[in-house]
Amino acid sequence: MTEPVFAADPARLLIASAAGIIILLLLIIKFKIHPVLSLLISALFIGLGAGMPVPTLVSTVEKGAGETLQGIVLLIGLGSLFGGILEVSGGAQCVAQTLVNRFGEKKAGIALGITGLVVGTTVFFEAGVVILIPLAFGLAKKTKKSTLYYVIPLLAGLASGFAFIPPSAGSVLVANMLGVDLGVMIAVGVPVGILALLFAGVFWSKFIGKRIHTGLPSNIQEVGEEEEANLPKFSVVLVIILVPLVLILGSTLAEYIAVLKPIKPVLEFLGTPFVALIIAVLCAMYFLGKKQGYDGEQLKKILDRSLRPTGQILLVITGGGIIRWVLQDCGMGNIIGPALEKSGLPLIIVAFLIAGLIRASVGAAVVAMTMAAGIMASMPAVAGLSPLYLAAMVCAINGGATAFSHVNDSGFWMVNSLLEIDEKTTLKSWTIMETIVGFVGLLCAIVISLFA
Repeated sequence: MTEPVFAADPARLLIASAAGIIILLLLIIKFKIHPVLSLLISALFIGLGAGMPVPTLVSTVEKGAGETLQGIVLLIGLGSLFGGILEVSGGAQCVAQTLVNRFGEKKAGIALGITGLVVGTTVFFEAGVVILIPLAFGLAKKTKKSTLYYVIPLLAGLASGFAFIPPSAGSVLVANMLGVDLGVMIAVGVPVGILALLFAGVFWSKFIGKRIHTGLPSNIQEVGEEEEANLPKFSVVLVIILVPLVLILGSTLAEYIAVLKPIKPVLEFLGTPFVALIIAVLCAMYFLGKKQGYDGEQLKKILDRSLRPTGQILLVITGGGIIRWVLQDCGMGNIIGPALEKSGLPLIIVAFLIAGLIRASVGAAVVAMTMAAGIMASMPAVAGLSPLYLAAMVCAINGGATAFSHVNDSGFWMVNSLLEIDEKTTLKSWTIMETIVGFVGLLCAIVISLFA
């Protein structure tokens, strides 16, 4: 935890913070200013409003940018490279199609949910939706069922994977800010993600799919037989996807299993998250690239294209991180922390509520994750918590940052447009699904914290 560098007057800081958040909302929602600019303007307003000297504020902004990106920029970049190869090679489609074939049409929703959960740990949510949603539409056309019956499990899997299971950007971001070992986070996040998928994806899709029949969109693009024939082998794709997870877990297990002590240094190196992802990318380049007939120039173009969205993602994360550091350096943690501790609420619930309020207000899940993690990290009571408790807190924060998606969230409109459904139906299906994922994360976090 970093001590505040400027002792702001508590009342003035609270007023400046509230005004800064309101300005952020107005800039994003009403005036449609890009989130990056809106976040920076809000951060400057909070700092100046709290009375922070200009040189200190400038230093905090620069420090906030560097500290936020440290530890995640490589992971997000490498994750994008990995996801790009997985997309173009048909690896994600291969996993989905194989699971659907093995589960059968009646349980195809479960298969799509599992696929979403796995793919959600390696690609951005939006990319996963675009890659996999044609399969859901194809199944809906074949079975004549509501598209929600297949799309909701897929979306729930993607959302759960992104929120809870490393090396996804969301879980890595918050785990890094709270100092949680990624091996511990994987051990906690996998069961939480599975439960979130079960309740928000499998159970909710059956409920809402029977009550609301949504037809097929007009511009369906199905995966044809010829494309399926050229897909890579399921076993190869699955092994490559598991490579970074196994390596990171191996590094963590080396701390506790005596048999692994002799090779602990090697496992620690290979299990360093960015090293594990480098290995995964290289494996994907060879087995899903070269072996699939792509030459060096084609692979370079694939990798270049996959990195295009990361700049905006990283800048939005940085903007949220800068607000976090401005609040922290002004002493917000020392104001909110004792107040919340006196409230008697467990820190897990406090973390969820902060993230949920920011999510509902701003709309951007990553901003909610970043700001909530920053506020929690600055609280004195958090410094001495066990690794397991902190991992549970990551689940609570990311659960809160996933729930309550509505009209100020780009994901809401993406689902609305892809499914060609109205806003009311989107609220009834997508918003409730996201909120179920969030509350499952909270409940799991509470249970885990009892044993931490």
